Amino acid sequence: MTSSYLELVCPAGTPAALRAAITAGADTVYCGFRDCTNARNYPGLNFDRKEMIEGVAYAHARGRQVLVAINTFPRAGDEEPWHRAVDAAAEAGADAVILADIGVLDYATRHHPKLRRHLSVQASAANPMSIMFYRDNFDIKRVVLPRVLSIEDVAALIEQTGIETEVFAFGSVGPMSEGRCFLSSYMTGISPTSEGACAPASHVVYKEDGGCMKSYLGNVALNEFAKDEPAAYPTPCKGRYVTHDRASYLFEEPIGLNAIDILPQLKAAGVTALKIEGRQRSRAYVAQVVGTFRKALDDLAGGAVSVAANDLKSVAEGGHETFGAYKTGWR
Repeated sequence: MTSSYLELVCPAGTPAALRAAITAGADTVYCGFRDCTNARNYPGLNFDRKEMIEGVAYAHARGRQVLVAINTFPRAGDEEPWHRAVDAAAEAGADAVILADIGVLDYATRHHPKLRRHLSVQASAANPMSIMFYRDNFDIKRVVLPRVLSIEDVAALIEQTGIETEVFAFGSVGPMSEGRCFLSSYMTGISPTSEGACAPASHVVYKEDGGCMKSYLGNVALNEFAKDEPAAYPTPCKGRYVTHDRASYLFEEPIGLNAIDILPQLKAAGVTALKIEGRQRSRAYVAQVVGTFRKALDDLAGGAVSVAANDLKSVAEGGHETFGAYKTGWR
């Protein structure tokens, strides 16, 4: 597998998804342990220690890499699960760990200095001073940038910091301040930042009311849909809220980020890697999205213009696509 154009970093929510991503052409997969240490801590997802060892071995046998996301924030006085996760990732032979918390970064730096460290998007590092702080103090080799920057912003950060940069290429638009959103905590009592579950399924309720479908998170009504209107999963940032007597999407509309048509611009900006979102999505989704991006990247590396983008509209959130903040006009 060649990464001569842009490294393709793909989601693996389960061992089966890891294999599907690699078969479809991922250069690198990212995954997490089945506990509170990763930001996709949902039932039926993630890896136990044995599965992680087997997954890393499977990837390495095929010349691919595995990154382990340990990107939530320990509660005060309860840092041991995060320390154990770092130890387990190192034992499994992971190629890097994706970290957000300063204390966990310090632990990994001191106890596993040879284990490559990437800065998670959960750290919300989006300016040169913050990125250089992590680079200089914890020898961060790569930063995953928040989805609120234009291509020009990304290029400027790369020029000023000289660090490897990974950007989102497909998935949620994600305009919230990564790692700083507490809306779901208020509604459910379960913290996305320390327990890894935003809008946990155990707190999601759908109710029919007068021919409409209403969605709730905890006791909070987030949306109301007409009979034939698609219903997005009820996360707080995608709710329709009433202001000035009108219901609207205040934070984020149900629309998917797709940067496949601007890959040359991202490459020219100095980006190292593209991140596909979707650890909670199916193997079929992983195979389709990864395969489409693999073809596009191979075409571009060979000097051809890819026409693969149209293959992804059916799996984009809400059936609609956007370049997000990459195109400044979106803001």
